[in-house]
Amino acid sequence: MTTMTNASVREFKMPDVGEGLTEAEILKWYVQPGDTVTDGQVVCEVETAKAAVELPIPYDGVVRALHFPEGTTVDVGTSIIAVDVSGGAAPATEAPAPAAEPEPVPEEPAAGPAARQPVLVGYGVATSSTRRRPRKPAAPDATAQQAAVAVQQELNGHAPAAPAAGAPRPLAKPPVRKLAKDLGVDLASVTPTGPDGIITREDVHAAVAAAPQAAPETAAPAAVTAPAPVAAPASSDTARETRIPVKGVRKATAAAMVGSAFTAPHVTEFVTVDVTRTMKLVEELKQDKEFAGLRVNPLLLIAKALLVAIRRNPDINASWDEAAQEIVVKHYVNLGIAAATPRGLIVPNIKDAHAKTLPQLAESLGELVSTAREGKTSPAAMQGGTVTITNVGVFGVDTGTPILNPGESAILAVGAIKPQPWVHKGKVKPRQVTTLALSFDHRLVDGELGSKVLADVAAILEQPKRLITWA
Repeated sequence: MTTMTNASVREFKMPDVGEGLTEAEILKWYVQPGDTVTDGQVVCEVETAKAAVELPIPYDGVVRALHFPEGTTVDVGTSIIAVDVSGGAAPATEAPAPAAEPEPVPEEPAAGPAARQPVLVGYGVATSSTRRRPRKPAAPDATAQQAAVAVQQELNGHAPAAPAAGAPRPLAKPPVRKLAKDLGVDLASVTPTGPDGIITREDVHAAVAAAPQAAPETAAPAAVTAPAPVAAPASSDTARETRIPVKGVRKATAAAMVGSAFTAPHVTEFVTVDVTRTMKLVEELKQDKEFAGLRVNPLLLIAKALLVAIRRNPDINASWDEAAQEIVVKHYVNLGIAAATPRGLIVPNIKDAHAKTLPQLAESLGELVSTAREGKTSPAAMQGGTVTITNVGVFGVDTGTPILNPGESAILAVGAIKPQPWVHKGKVKPRQVTTLALSFDHRLVDGELGSKVLADVAAILEQPKRLITWA
């Protein structure tokens, strides 16, 4: 998404990198003002509600401005970077000079060279030496740069109203401003240590820590107004608590889980099953040349067991359309696998898993897991799921009551597989045992259907040969 601000500068807007996403957080900038970029070059990495995505620039040029610092959440459709596409590259050190002067120029009387000066660095050569002298001190440029950043933040709704004229507004991100407000700290009195004079959370905490030393000088006014004593408990609470902004994956997960829990009436059923034969089959498949280079584990056979159970009970693979008042039965299975990543819980899915052979399913599972761990899962990979598996057993947990992924009617939780005493052929023997839990949407899945699906999965894991006889 781009817009033209003048004949040579293009504004690149935050695109919708998913389906219907409204915002994304800028994680990292790979370029700086003055850098030359080419068509297709990645300029930044952003995090949407579910994934980290690299954004390429769609044209050649020179970066003129980055409108938001790293860590800022930006609405889709908002300009994030300005690129000069005129082809006249300028030194990086001169880039800030024209950016600081565009507003004063229109106010001056018509004067050829003066009016042309701010368009591009190197365009409109100064006619006298007096034009160069203001560029020597760095302070005016830095002040102008801070003012430009502040104006941009306010235009995008990320900053409060401007302070009184003549008093420069302190630069700080919204969470830092809220922290300062909660702690009763005036940002104007805080010494910034962040880049470009931005006040950080540490700066605010440092100001709070220094407050008791200054308290004796203001003891008399504090006794009259009584706000000062509030600072002490706030400092104490801050030291004992950490506030983490809810955004990105956590924000999306919270919204999805609340929406699912209070929309779909959940029912969860459990079954404990002897999976000793399945574990033996896993070991045999690891030696099979058809699975050379593939990751073979119990989850692979559990996934295949669920796919067979869905084939035998297709009505479980459906969704509820509230608007149309219809039940939508899917004739395909996009199998979701809940994955814990450094950025939080995500549920990518294997497209058309029902049509894959066991080796193909193993390959898809391996790619899904490795991509998720690297944080490179695309938004498209997390769209369109029909049923999900969550393997809580990897954490040593026996089972759980999983919440449905929005838009799906069933989710299977797999507990830890461990040796337990079990009656086998009339004798108590140590066997590999696990507990399965199936949660389903009771609006479209009756108890009978849910029980059949869970029983089929358990039966296959107990006797893996049913993968052949039932498939």
